[in-house]
Amino acid sequence: MTEHTLQTFEEFWPYYVGEHRDPVCRACHYVGTGLALGTVAAAVVTWNPTWLLLTPVVGYAPAWFGHYVIEGNVPATFKHPLWSLRGDLRMFRMALEGRMAAEVERLYPSETPEVSAKPRDAERAGDAQPHTNGATAP
Repeated sequence: MTEHTLQTFEEFWPYYVGEHRDPVCRACHYVGTGLALGTVAAAVVTWNPTWLLLTPVVGYAPAWFGHYVIEGNVPATFKHPLWSLRGDLRMFRMALEGRMAAEVERLYPSETPEVSAKPRDAERAGDAQPHTNGATAP
């Protein structure tokens, strides 16, 4: 299904994640979302709704920087504003739970298999030497 034929948020989610594969772009989103939530909290705590004028600015500026400069794509906000907001909040929550990187890998598995650094580290330290049959010697 292409980005233009999406009918539900659950169909949109994989597309949204695909537009945020770069961890630096996601970090820009986390900064923006955190700042936006901070302005909403400041408005509530101070009973001053003027803080809400900053919410879209501090929320979108880091995120859009992440898209245009880091990820090299156009924010989904322009075509799907409400789903993008919902996606951003889900992405933020998953990041706080430590699950967002795994979600990216689940939806967009890397081309190369994961290689463990342990044998290489042990080899450098001289603790074990790999043999051609895969066994290690002390």
